[in-house]
Amino acid sequence: MRPQKSYFKQVLVVLAGIIAVNVISYYFFGRFDLTADKRYTLSEASEELVSKAEAPLIIDIFLEGEFPPEFRRLQTETRQLLEEFAAVNPQVKFRFTDPLEEGGDANTIATQFYEMGMTPARINVVENGRTSEAIVFPWAMANYGNKTVAVPLLKNQLGATTEQRVASSVQQLEYAFTDAFKRLLEPRKKKVAVMRGNGELEDRYIADFIKSIQEYYFIAPFTLDSVAVDSTGTLEQLKEYDLLIEAKPTEAYTEAEKLVLDQYLMSGGKQLWLLENSAMETDSLFTPTGSAFALPRDLNLGDYFFKYGIRINPALVTDLYSAPIVLASGSGNNTEFNPYPWFYFPLSSSPSSHPIVNNLEAVKFEYANPIDTLKNNIQKTVLLASSPRSAIEGLPREISLKEINAQPDPAAFTAGEQPLAVLLQGEFTSVYENRVLPFELNNFRSKSEPTKMLVISDGDVGKNQLQRGEPLELGFDRFTGTTYGNKEFLLNAVNYLLDDTGLINIRSKEVKIAFLDLEKVEENRNFWQVVNLVLPLVLLGIFAVLFGIFRKRKYIRK
Repeated sequence: MRPQKSYFKQVLVVLAGIIAVNVISYYFFGRFDLTADKRYTLSEASEELVSKAEAPLIIDIFLEGEFPPEFRRLQTETRQLLEEFAAVNPQVKFRFTDPLEEGGDANTIATQFYEMGMTPARINVVENGRTSEAIVFPWAMANYGNKTVAVPLLKNQLGATTEQRVASSVQQLEYAFTDAFKRLLEPRKKKVAVMRGNGELEDRYIADFIKSIQEYYFIAPFTLDSVAVDSTGTLEQLKEYDLLIEAKPTEAYTEAEKLVLDQYLMSGGKQLWLLENSAMETDSLFTPTGSAFALPRDLNLGDYFFKYGIRINPALVTDLYSAPIVLASGSGNNTEFNPYPWFYFPLSSSPSSHPIVNNLEAVKFEYANPIDTLKNNIQKTVLLASSPRSAIEGLPREISLKEINAQPDPAAFTAGEQPLAVLLQGEFTSVYENRVLPFELNNFRSKSEPTKMLVISDGDVGKNQLQRGEPLELGFDRFTGTTYGNKEFLLNAVNYLLDDTGLINIRSKEVKIAFLDLEKVEENRNFWQVVNLVLPLVLLGIFAVLFGIFRKRKYIRK
C-alpha cells in the first residue's frame, strides 16, 4: 500500500505544479526577443498607439498561396510582427488570405486591386533554370470601425533584386503598420497651410501630396494677398497653423509678405519650401524648334534664405545618374514612347541615416538648382544631393532635345555632389533684425523659438502627373511605369517637421535579413538532393547494424 500512496502523492504534486505554473503564467506574461537586431521588439510608439484600440482592429493580409521563397520570408516576418501587436492588445485580429484562392482570373483580380490603390507586384520566378512571371499581392487592409487603410508590404526600389526589395520591406514593416494604425486610431490635431497667391502649383498638380498628408493633419489653403491691407491680421491668422507649404512659387514676394513669413518662423512655425531659382519646363521643349531657354527666376528671397544660412543658386544641376525623358514617335495607333537619357532630371538616393531619407527610394528632380550652405548658428543637414558625377550649368542657357543624341563627356561631370534638399534646425535670427520694417509691428521678434525649415531646390519634387485630367500618384511616371521616392520623402519630411517623432524613429529601425544564395543553390542542387536521399538511408542502416550487434551481445551474455 505504501508504494501506491507514494505514487498517488507524486501525481498530486505534479498536477499541483502544472496548475501553479499555468496560474502564474496567466498573470505574469512575458515575451523574449533573442535576435541581435531586436526585430520582434516593438518600439514604445507602436505599443502606445496599438494600445488605443478599444474595438477589434482587423487586418487582412493578402500573402497566402504559392510564391517564391523571398515572399514566404516576407509572409513569415509579417505574421510574427502582427503576433507582437496582438500580444500588446488582444483587439488586434489578423488573417492571411489568398486573392486567387477561388480560382478567379489573375489579371482581373489584379485590376481590382489596382483600382483600390493597391498595385500588385509582377515578379520573375527562377526555378530549375527556367524563368516565369508571377503576380503577388503584397498588401494588407487594416479595418477599425468604419475606417479602412491599405498597408503596403513591399517597397519599390530602382534596380533592386527581389531579395533586396524584401529585405528593405521587412525593415519597414513596423513603420507600415504603425502608420496605418495612426491614421485609424488617432484624431487629426495639427494644421497645415498650403500657400497660395504667389504663382504656386495648381491644386491638380499637388493633389496626391495634399491628399496623403490630409490623412494625418488638417489642411487649408492660405494666401498672403491680404498682407497689403491687413499685415498684422494676416500674420496672426498664419500663426494658427503648425506648418506652411510653399509648392513652387513663381511670383516674387513683397517685403511685407517676407516679414510675415519671417515672423511666422520666429514664433515657432515650421516651413517646407519647394522652389527653384530657374524658369524651365519640359513642355516648353515640345515646339517646332525642340528647344527653350532656361532663365533665372528672381523670387526676391535671396536675403531671406541667406540670413538663415543657405543660398539657392540660379543654375541647373545635371547628373549622369538621372531619370530619362520620354518622347513620342509615330502617330495614331502607331505612336511609340521611347525613353532617352536626360541629365537635367537628377536622381538623388541618399546614403544618409537621417530618418527622413533612411531606406528611401531615389527621388526624382527636374531642373534643380544647387544649394550652398553658409556658416551660422543653424544646424544644417543635407538630406538629398546629386551624385558625384554632376555638373553645374549657368543661366541663361538654351536646352534642346538634340542633346539626347549627344554622347556625354565624363570629364565635364566633375562638380561633385550638389545639395538639393537641406534641413535647417535651431533658433533662427530674423531677416529684419536691425532693419526698417516694411510695416509697423508691435511684437516684432528678432530671435525664434527652436524650429525647423526644409528647403528643396525643385518645385517639381511635389508635382504629380496627370492622366486624362486626373492626378496620378506622386512619384509615379506613367510613361516608364517607374515609381520614385518623391511621395515618401515629402510625407517623411512633413511628419518630421511636425514632430511626429514616433513614426520617424520607427523608420530608423535596422533589421538584417539573410537570404540563400540562389546561384550556389542551383550549382549544388544535385549534391544536396543526393545527400538528402542517401544520408537518411545510411544512418538508418548504421542504426540497424548497431541494434543487431547490441541484441546479439545481450542474448549471448544471458
